Amino acid sequence: MFRNLRIFRIAGIDVFLHPSWFLVALYEIQSRGRNYTSPAWNAAEYLSLFLMVLLHEFGHASACRQVGGVANRIVLWPLGGVAYVTPPPWPGALLWTIAAGPLVNVALVPVLWLLGHATAGAAYDVHHLFRMLWRINLGLLIFNLLPIYPLDGGQILRALLWFWIGMRRSLLVASLLGILGAGLIVALAVWLQSVWLGVIALYMAGRCWNAFKRARTLVTS
Repeated sequence: MFRNLRIFRIAGIDVFLHPSWFLVALYEIQSRGRNYTSPAWNAAEYLSLFLMVLLHEFGHASACRQVGGVANRIVLWPLGGVAYVTPPPWPGALLWTIAAGPLVNVALVPVLWLLGHATAGAAYDVHHLFRMLWRINLGLLIFNLLPIYPLDGGQILRALLWFWIGMRRSLLVASLLGILGAGLIVALAVWLQSVWLGVIALYMAGRCWNAFKRARTLVTS
């Protein structure tokens, strides 16, 4: 229904923004009014979050190109970002392509921690911003490494399984585990009464189901 907005191009990679991002950004910035002394800092936190997401996706894209794959498009949307990558069809290439994204977040952990401590004597908003970014980055890293397809952790699991059981069966196993994991996250979302977590879980379940159907077709063909 909506056309992604191309915001810039760097190193041959086009970065797009889904129009729904603006609506969600407006809601999120307004709903965080008590965290800072000014809404401008809420906006800075939200924009910084998506800068981290963008760096994460560039990690995927750069690694894919290093192993001879194709990566020329990144799309940011309210639930995060997607790097459209096509690594060569061997498990090592997939493993490095997927692992490079979380490694960006790993590198950001000490950087944001040091910035948080360095600004301890600065204005409240500055110090609070870096403390929040450190927590957000760490939370994103831990969540993204859960072994649930299509999260990076699930795709890393799939790449590791590929070494032993092949491309088709590895996708079948990873997608099945992903469906189970997404179901657990749905239950957690209901328990926590978290709409966003529920939306993410349902999105993951849909991706897992499509991957499972594709893998089952490949295995039986």
